[in-house]
Amino acid sequence: MTHHGLKALGASLLLTALLSPALADEGVTAWRLFVSDHERGVVSVVDPDARETLASFDIHGPASLYRSDSGETVFAVQGAADRVTAIASGISFDDHGDHADIEVEDARLLDVAFEGGKPSHFVEHGGDIAIFFDGDGRAMTTTERAILDGSAEVLEFDSGAPHHGAAAAFANHVLITEPHPEDPSNLPVGVRVLAMSGEAIGDLHECPDLHGEASTGNIMAFACAKGLLIVQSQNNQPHIEQLAYSDDLPEGKVTILIGGRGLQYFLGNYGASAVVLIDPMDDDAFRLVELLTRRVHFAVDPIRAKFAYVFTEDGALHQIDVLAGKIVNTASLTEPYSMDGHWSDPRPRVAVAGDHVVVTDPLAGKLHLVERDGLEKAGEIEVEGKPFNIVSVGGTGAVDDDGDHDHEASASHDHAHEDDEAEEHRHD
Repeated sequence: MTHHGLKALGASLLLTALLSPALADEGVTAWRLFVSDHERGVVSVVDPDARETLASFDIHGPASLYRSDSGETVFAVQGAADRVTAIASGISFDDHGDHADIEVEDARLLDVAFEGGKPSHFVEHGGDIAIFFDGDGRAMTTTERAILDGSAEVLEFDSGAPHHGAAAAFANHVLITEPHPEDPSNLPVGVRVLAMSGEAIGDLHECPDLHGEASTGNIMAFACAKGLLIVQSQNNQPHIEQLAYSDDLPEGKVTILIGGRGLQYFLGNYGASAVVLIDPMDDDAFRLVELLTRRVHFAVDPIRAKFAYVFTEDGALHQIDVLAGKIVNTASLTEPYSMDGHWSDPRPRVAVAGDHVVVTDPLAGKLHLVERDGLEKAGEIEVEGKPFNIVSVGGTGAVDDDGDHDHEASASHDHAHEDDEAEEHRHD
């Protein structure tokens, strides 16, 4: 899609929102923030509207957090503890076409865990889940529905050697990274397509220095040293093509990717002080957005799809207009968080919850709430310890009073990306 196409789609999204029934006036809105601690094995569940902690779950170690597309499940990936723990968010939606019913319950730890050497990347695509274990060089796949049902039967796939890799379930196949043939401690060199039986299909798709994966719409991408691998489904098979970085980009590469929601694009880092907007369907696919100081973390807005957010080391939050390709608002939030020092030092993370952007402030022990319109400060929430990684779950839905609907379909209302910042700094 061209940039003109992005603008047209943005206008279409706005018109659709204006013509749709105003569920916000008739239904129930609920949001929850899931926040992990930088030093302890704890995940806190925070209500951003009531500004209070609803629950705290003890897990086995500090965790990166991921949420499913449906929002029904949050996953705590504890690399140092060799475990991935599943948490039911307590918020679910049933899609009935013209509306979605919402059900709100207590969040709870599920009796489901995945164990293996140093779990790293977590990828969901269409309800299918893949977890890659760096220490074992293997991937496990399952489905969110199986996890919520308590069965969580898994398939395992071997990449050939322990390495810092990734895997994804895509179009009834598994995409898995190929370790460096001479030194598996280096970044992967490409992606192989496996049948569900584990058999390799076709040749290796080369992607030197592979690091970073994301999906937007029906497209998946892997970041490489010289560009991206773009994955689409053709005849129910993964079709993979190379997208080279444009000649007008400065020296650098993407190592973290987030997929746009509502608009089909990717947002990636590019060097220490810039991000890049990527439209894989456009001849002019890459647009660089330069920052005044070094980037700490970034997120896309899943509801107002034209916006994304970047937090920089000077303590500022920036709002990017994706259609215009530029920063349109900035707010100063925290004390500076220098990117010098150890890659694992506690630094802020960003999530979007309804009308608020939420920024963790681990050294101050709080969350900052910021209005999405104009980035006006909206308050703070104290969280015990050092609140670090964060995902949000929620939305607005109708309340099903008669219970006549068949509650099987699940609707996605928000999404927060996986936290790959630590892995990026390992390989800078």
